[in-house]
Amino acid sequence: MFRDLLIISIGAILVQNFVLVQFLGICPFLGVSKKVETATGMGFAVVFVMACASAITWVVQELLIALGIEYLQTIAFILVIAVLVQFVEMFLQKSVPSLYNSLGIYLPLITTNCAVLGVAIQNITKFGGLEYSFIKSVVYGTTAGIGFTLAIVLFAGVRERLESSNIPEFLKGMPITLITASLLSIAFMGFSGLSF
Repeated sequence: MFRDLLIISIGAILVQNFVLVQFLGICPFLGVSKKVETATGMGFAVVFVMACASAITWVVQELLIALGIEYLQTIAFILVIAVLVQFVEMFLQKSVPSLYNSLGIYLPLITTNCAVLGVAIQNITKFGGLEYSFIKSVVYGTTAGIGFTLAIVLFAGVRERLESSNIPEFLKGMPITLITASLLSIAFMGFSGLSF
């Protein structure tokens, strides 16, 4: 069991990173990665939402199957994620208003973040040939969020360094950002190894 959880964790963080390998959750990745502090806050919010969404949607899926209405899974999952994001938003607004203000529009966008919905859907399908149990689903959701956080914080660190770098005028702004994101993605794809 521990071996399976370790494989799931390493796979979610490095090998099948949601942002840099599966290309899910790109909007907040590009939008909130200008400063490391903001990226870290967004990352922790996504970890919380992904972990809780994985647990709750696994239970919801079991109920939907028992009731014979599994065709409602996407709607049910989106509702669960929306409620979780509202809790995170209210918590940050009351507890950390500076982070709440710096995240801006990207905090409510966690609701429509395809990485969060992707982890919920991958948990209930036979992802990688394995059917996940409740514990494996929660571990996968949590470590997928950690992988998202790792990617966005690394990218924010690079973007902060780029601000003080001597970049040709035609590459400043979004062009160098996209080039940097692609190079970071290539680096993470190296964790999956070579296949001929």
